[in-house]
Amino acid sequence: MDRLEAMHLFVRVAELGSFAAVAQQLGVARSVVTRQVAALEAHLGSKLMVRSTRRLTLTSAGSAYLEKCRVILNLVEAAETDIAAEQAAPRGPIRLGLPLSFGVRRVAPLLLDFAARYPEVSLDMDYSDRRMNLIEEGIDLAIRVTRQLGPGDVARKLGTSHMKVVASPDYLARHGRPQVPADLSDHAYLGYTLAGRSDVLFIQNGASVGVPVRSRINASNGEVLVEAAVRGMGITCHPDFIVDDYLADGRLVQILENHATPALGIYAMLPTNRQVPHRVRVLMDFLADSLGKHEPGAPAMARLPKS
Repeated sequence: MDRLEAMHLFVRVAELGSFAAVAQQLGVARSVVTRQVAALEAHLGSKLMVRSTRRLTLTSAGSAYLEKCRVILNLVEAAETDIAAEQAAPRGPIRLGLPLSFGVRRVAPLLLDFAARYPEVSLDMDYSDRRMNLIEEGIDLAIRVTRQLGPGDVARKLGTSHMKVVASPDYLARHGRPQVPADLSDHAYLGYTLAGRSDVLFIQNGASVGVPVRSRINASNGEVLVEAAVRGMGITCHPDFIVDDYLADGRLVQILENHATPALGIYAMLPTNRQVPHRVRVLMDFLADSLGKHEPGAPAMARLPKS
Protein backbone atom coordinates (compact mmCIF):
# COMPACT_ATOMS: atom_id res chain seq x y z
CA MET A 1 0.00 0.00 0.00
CA ASP A 2 1.22 3.46 -0.93
CA ARG A 3 0.32 5.21 2.32
CA LEU A 4 0.32 8.75 0.94
CA GLU A 5 -1.86 7.71 -2.00
CA ALA A 6 -4.24 5.93 0.39
CA MET A 7 -4.42 9.03 2.58
CA HIS A 8 -5.11 11.16 -0.47
CA LEU A 9 -7.95 8.87 -1.55
CA PHE A 10 -9.36 8.78 1.99
CA VAL A 11 -9.49 12.60 2.08
CA ARG A 12 -11.24 12.72 -1.29
CA VAL A 13 -13.80 10.12 -0.27
CA ALA A 14 -14.48 11.98 2.99
CA GLU A 15 -14.98 15.28 1.13
CA LEU A 16 -17.21 13.89 -1.61
CA GLY A 17 -18.99 11.35 0.58
CA SER A 18 -18.80 8.71 -2.12
CA PHE A 19 -16.34 6.08 -3.34
CA ALA A 20 -17.98 6.11 -6.76
CA ALA A 21 -17.66 9.90 -7.13
CA VAL A 22 -13.93 9.76 -6.35
CA ALA A 23 -13.42 6.87 -8.76
CA GLN A 24 -15.23 8.76 -11.52
CA GLN A 25 -13.26 11.94 -10.84
CA LEU A 26 -9.94 10.06 -11.01
CA GLY A 27 -10.94 7.80 -13.89
CA VAL A 28 -10.35 4.53 -12.01
CA ALA A 29 -12.50 1.60 -10.94
CA ARG A 30 -14.49 2.01 -7.72
CA SER A 31 -12.80 -1.12 -6.35
CA VAL A 32 -9.40 0.60 -6.56
CA VAL A 33 -10.59 3.34 -4.20
CA THR A 34 -12.35 0.99 -1.76
CA ARG A 35 -9.33 -1.34 -1.55
CA GLN A 36 -6.97 1.53 -0.77
CA VAL A 37 -9.17 2.89 2.01
CA ALA A 38 -9.73 -0.61 3.40
CA ALA A 39 -5.98 -1.21 3.41
CA LEU A 40 -5.47 2.07 5.25
CA GLU A 41 -8.03 1.04 7.89
CA ALA A 42 -6.31 -2.34 8.26
CA HIS A 43 -2.94 -0.63 8.66
CA LEU A 44 -4.32 1.69 11.33
CA GLY A 45 -6.34 -1.01 13.03
CA SER A 46 -9.33 1.32 13.21
CA LYS A 47 -12.52 1.91 11.26
CA LEU A 48 -12.45 5.30 9.55
CA MET A 49 -15.81 5.23 7.78
CA VAL A 50 -19.20 3.66 8.27
CA ARG A 51 -20.79 2.70 4.95
CA SER A 52 -24.49 2.18 4.28
CA THR A 53 -26.58 1.94 1.14
CA ARG A 54 -27.55 5.61 1.40
CA ARG A 55 -24.64 7.45 2.94
CA LEU A 56 -21.10 7.34 4.18
CA THR A 57 -20.13 8.85 7.54
CA LEU A 58 -16.83 9.23 9.35
CA THR A 59 -16.20 7.61 12.69
CA SER A 60 -14.74 9.77 15.47
CA ALA A 61 -11.34 8.28 14.65
CA GLY A 62 -11.95 9.01 10.96
CA SER A 63 -12.77 12.67 11.63
CA ALA A 64 -9.60 13.16 13.67
CA TYR A 65 -7.52 11.29 11.09
CA LEU A 66 -8.98 13.38 8.26
CA GLU A 67 -7.68 16.64 9.71
CA LYS A 68 -4.20 15.15 10.25
CA CYS A 69 -4.18 13.78 6.69
CA ARG A 70 -4.94 17.23 5.30
CA VAL A 71 -2.03 18.74 7.21
CA ILE A 72 0.36 15.99 6.09
CA LEU A 73 -0.70 16.11 2.45
CA ASN A 74 -0.42 19.89 2.39
CA LEU A 75 3.12 19.65 3.77
CA VAL A 76 4.04 17.08 1.12
CA GLU A 77 2.54 19.30 -1.59
CA ALA A 78 4.45 22.30 -0.22
CA ALA A 79 7.74 20.39 -0.28
CA GLU A 80 7.15 19.28 -3.86
CA THR A 81 6.07 22.79 -4.83
CA ASP A 82 9.34 24.24 -3.51
CA ILE A 83 11.30 21.79 -5.64
CA ALA A 84 9.11 22.39 -8.69
CA ALA A 85 9.62 26.13 -8.34
CA GLU A 86 13.33 25.62 -8.83
CA GLN A 87 12.81 23.66 -12.03
CA ALA A 88 12.79 25.27 -15.45
CA ALA A 89 9.09 24.89 -16.22
CA PRO A 90 5.81 23.94 -14.56
CA ARG A 91 4.27 20.59 -15.42
CA GLY A 92 1.16 18.56 -14.73
CA PRO A 93 -2.61 18.93 -15.14
CA ILE A 94 -4.70 21.99 -14.28
CA ARG A 95 -8.50 21.73 -14.23
CA LEU A 96 -10.17 25.11 -14.76
CA GLY A 97 -13.66 26.46 -14.15
CA LEU A 98 -14.46 29.43 -16.40
CA PRO A 99 -17.50 31.70 -16.90
CA LEU A 100 -18.91 31.57 -20.41
CA SER A 101 -18.63 35.11 -21.77
CA PHE A 102 -15.53 36.32 -19.95
CA GLY A 103 -13.93 32.89 -20.23
CA VAL A 104 -14.41 32.61 -23.98
CA ARG A 105 -13.76 36.27 -24.84
CA ARG A 106 -10.87 37.15 -22.55
CA VAL A 107 -9.41 34.09 -20.84
CA ALA A 108 -9.44 31.39 -23.53
CA PRO A 109 -6.87 33.12 -25.78
CA LEU A 110 -4.59 33.60 -22.77
CA LEU A 111 -4.91 29.95 -21.76
CA LEU A 112 -3.95 28.86 -25.27
CA ASP A 113 -0.90 31.14 -25.07
CA PHE A 114 -0.04 29.62 -21.68
CA ALA A 115 -0.39 26.07 -23.07
CA ALA A 116 1.92 26.96 -25.96
CA ARG A 117 4.50 28.43 -23.59
CA TYR A 118 4.41 25.51 -21.14
CA PRO A 119 3.94 22.31 -23.16
CA GLU A 120 4.32 20.08 -20.08
CA VAL A 121 1.16 21.55 -18.53
CA SER A 122 -2.19 20.09 -19.59
CA LEU A 123 -5.38 22.15 -19.30
CA ASP A 124 -8.94 20.88 -18.78
CA MET A 125 -11.39 23.79 -19.21
CA ASP A 126 -15.01 23.70 -18.01
CA TYR A 127 -17.07 26.67 -19.23
CA SER A 128 -20.22 27.45 -17.26
CA ASP A 129 -21.88 30.45 -15.61
CA ARG A 130 -23.05 28.38 -12.65
CA ARG A 131 -21.10 28.68 -9.41
CA MET A 132 -18.87 25.62 -9.20
CA ASN A 133 -17.93 23.68 -6.07
CA LEU A 134 -14.16 23.59 -6.54
CA ILE A 135 -13.56 20.75 -4.10
CA GLU A 136 -16.35 18.45 -5.24
CA GLU A 137 -15.63 19.02 -8.93
CA GLY A 138 -11.85 18.76 -8.64
CA ILE A 139 -11.25 22.30 -9.91
CA ASP A 140 -7.72 23.63 -9.38
CA LEU A 141 -8.54 27.22 -10.34
CA ALA A 142 -11.75 28.99 -11.29
CA ILE A 143 -12.28 32.47 -12.68
CA ARG A 144 -15.17 34.30 -11.07
CA VAL A 145 -16.58 37.73 -11.94
CA THR A 146 -18.50 38.96 -8.93
CA ARG A 147 -19.33 41.99 -6.80
CA GLN A 148 -18.39 40.28 -3.57
CA LEU A 149 -16.51 37.21 -2.41
CA GLY A 150 -18.04 34.82 0.08
CA PRO A 151 -16.76 34.11 3.61
CA GLY A 152 -13.71 31.87 3.53
CA ASP A 153 -13.12 32.19 -0.23
CA VAL A 154 -9.49 31.85 -1.27
CA ALA A 155 -8.85 34.19 -4.18
CA ARG A 156 -6.44 36.42 -6.05
CA LYS A 157 -7.83 39.53 -7.68
CA LEU A 158 -6.90 39.79 -11.34
CA GLY A 159 -8.77 42.94 -12.29
CA THR A 160 -12.03 44.86 -12.40
CA SER A 161 -14.96 45.00 -14.80
CA HIS A 162 -17.65 47.69 -15.01
CA MET A 163 -21.36 47.28 -15.66
CA LYS A 164 -22.89 49.31 -18.49
CA VAL A 165 -26.56 49.97 -19.24
CA VAL A 166 -27.15 49.71 -22.98
CA ALA A 167 -29.83 49.79 -25.66
CA SER A 168 -29.97 49.95 -29.45
CA PRO A 169 -30.32 53.32 -31.23
CA ASP A 170 -33.57 51.98 -32.74
CA TYR A 171 -35.06 51.17 -29.32
CA LEU A 172 -34.17 54.62 -27.96
CA ALA A 173 -35.62 56.33 -31.04
CA ARG A 174 -38.92 54.50 -30.50
CA HIS A 175 -39.17 54.61 -26.71
CA GLY A 176 -37.05 57.56 -25.59
CA ARG A 177 -33.78 57.69 -23.69
CA PRO A 178 -33.84 57.24 -19.88
CA GLN A 179 -32.39 60.29 -18.14
CA VAL A 180 -32.19 58.98 -14.57
CA PRO A 181 -32.05 55.40 -13.21
CA ALA A 182 -35.70 55.52 -12.06
CA ASP A 183 -36.76 55.87 -15.72
CA LEU A 184 -35.80 52.22 -16.30
CA SER A 185 -39.00 51.16 -14.57
CA ASP A 186 -40.96 52.46 -17.57
CA HIS A 187 -38.97 50.47 -20.16
CA ALA A 188 -38.80 46.86 -21.35
CA TYR A 189 -35.84 45.23 -19.64
CA LEU A 190 -33.77 42.19 -20.60
CA GLY A 191 -32.85 40.38 -17.38
CA TYR A 192 -29.91 38.16 -16.48
CA THR A 193 -31.46 35.41 -14.35
CA LEU A 194 -28.25 34.20 -12.68
CA ALA A 195 -27.92 37.60 -11.00
CA GLY A 196 -30.90 36.58 -8.86
CA ARG A 197 -32.33 40.11 -8.91
CA SER A 198 -35.31 41.93 -10.43
CA ASP A 199 -33.66 45.34 -10.24
CA VAL A 200 -30.62 47.21 -11.59
CA LEU A 201 -28.03 48.44 -9.10
CA PHE A 202 -26.61 51.96 -9.12
CA ILE A 203 -24.29 53.75 -6.68
CA GLN A 204 -26.01 56.68 -4.97
CA ASN A 205 -24.36 58.55 -2.08
CA GLY A 206 -21.85 55.74 -1.68
CA ALA A 207 -24.47 52.98 -1.35
CA SER A 208 -25.96 50.48 -3.80
CA VAL A 209 -29.56 51.29 -4.69
CA GLY A 210 -31.75 48.95 -6.72
CA VAL A 211 -34.07 50.31 -9.41
CA PRO A 212 -37.03 47.94 -10.08
CA VAL A 213 -37.44 46.87 -13.72
CA ARG A 214 -39.98 44.92 -15.80
CA SER A 215 -38.17 42.07 -17.51
CA ARG A 216 -39.66 41.31 -20.90
CA ILE A 217 -37.08 38.61 -21.69
CA ASN A 218 -34.93 36.70 -19.20
CA ALA A 219 -31.93 34.47 -19.88
CA SER A 220 -29.03 32.89 -18.03
CA ASN A 221 -26.57 34.02 -20.71
CA GLY A 222 -25.54 37.60 -21.31
CA GLU A 223 -24.73 37.14 -25.00
CA VAL A 224 -28.37 36.23 -25.71
CA LEU A 225 -29.63 39.30 -23.89
CA VAL A 226 -27.21 41.61 -25.67
CA GLU A 227 -28.36 40.19 -29.03
CA ALA A 228 -31.94 40.91 -27.98
CA ALA A 229 -30.91 44.48 -27.14
CA VAL A 230 -29.27 44.85 -30.57
CA ARG A 231 -32.63 43.85 -32.10
CA GLY A 232 -34.34 46.68 -30.24
CA MET A 233 -36.22 44.48 -27.80
CA GLY A 234 -35.29 46.35 -24.63
CA ILE A 235 -32.63 47.75 -22.31
CA THR A 236 -30.06 45.58 -20.55
CA CYS A 237 -27.07 45.92 -18.21
CA HIS A 238 -23.92 43.83 -18.62
CA PRO A 239 -20.15 43.91 -17.97
CA ASP A 240 -17.89 45.84 -20.32
CA PHE A 241 -16.27 42.67 -21.69
CA ILE A 242 -19.64 41.68 -23.20
CA VAL A 243 -20.92 45.04 -24.50
CA ASP A 244 -17.80 47.03 -25.49
CA ASP A 245 -17.55 45.55 -29.00
CA TYR A 246 -21.21 46.40 -29.64
CA LEU A 247 -20.69 49.94 -28.35
CA ALA A 248 -17.61 50.39 -30.52
CA ASP A 249 -19.42 49.57 -33.78
CA GLY A 250 -22.60 51.47 -32.86
CA ARG A 251 -24.97 48.50 -32.58
CA LEU A 252 -25.58 49.52 -28.97
CA VAL A 253 -25.47 52.84 -27.13
CA GLN A 254 -24.55 53.30 -23.48
CA ILE A 255 -27.18 55.11 -21.43
CA LEU A 256 -27.16 56.53 -17.90
CA GLU A 257 -23.37 56.67 -18.18
CA ASN A 258 -23.22 59.51 -15.65
CA HIS A 259 -24.79 57.26 -12.99
CA ALA A 260 -22.25 54.86 -11.47
CA THR A 261 -22.90 51.13 -11.27
CA PRO A 262 -21.14 48.75 -8.86
CA ALA A 263 -17.81 47.39 -10.09
CA LEU A 264 -17.23 43.67 -10.52
CA GLY A 265 -14.04 42.03 -9.34
CA ILE A 266 -12.33 39.46 -11.57
CA TYR A 267 -10.88 36.75 -9.31
CA ALA A 268 -8.86 33.58 -9.57
CA MET A 269 -10.59 31.28 -7.07
CA LEU A 270 -8.77 28.40 -5.37
CA PRO A 271 -9.91 25.34 -3.39
CA THR A 272 -9.75 25.83 0.37
CA ASN A 273 -8.57 22.33 1.17
CA ARG A 274 -5.17 22.04 -0.44
CA GLN A 275 -1.79 23.63 -1.06
CA VAL A 276 -1.58 25.56 -4.31
CA PRO A 277 0.64 23.70 -6.81
CA HIS A 278 3.49 25.54 -8.50
CA ARG A 279 1.89 25.14 -11.93
CA VAL A 280 -1.30 26.86 -10.71
CA ARG A 281 0.70 29.74 -9.22
CA VAL A 282 2.52 30.19 -12.52
CA LEU A 283 -0.82 30.28 -14.34
CA MET A 284 -2.23 32.87 -11.91
CA ASP A 285 0.81 35.10 -12.43
CA PHE A 286 0.48 34.67 -16.19
CA LEU A 287 -3.20 35.64 -16.16
CA ALA A 288 -2.61 38.65 -13.91
CA ASP A 289 0.22 39.91 -16.11
CA SER A 290 -1.68 39.27 -19.32
CA LEU A 291 -4.90 40.92 -18.19
CA GLY A 292 -2.83 43.89 -17.05
CA LYS A 293 -5.43 45.08 -14.54
CA HIS A 294 -3.68 45.05 -11.17
CA GLU A 295 -5.49 47.03 -8.52
CA PRO A 296 -3.18 49.62 -6.88
CA GLY A 297 -3.03 49.27 -3.14
CA ALA A 298 -5.22 46.17 -3.04
CA PRO A 299 -3.91 42.94 -1.52
CA ALA A 300 -2.95 40.48 -4.25
CA MET A 301 -4.14 37.45 -2.31
CA ALA A 302 -6.87 36.58 0.15
CA ARG A 303 -6.34 33.57 2.43
CA LEU A 304 -3.91 32.07 -0.07
CA PRO A 305 -1.45 29.65 1.62
CA LYS A 306 2.18 30.32 0.91
CA SER A 307 4.23 27.60 -0.70
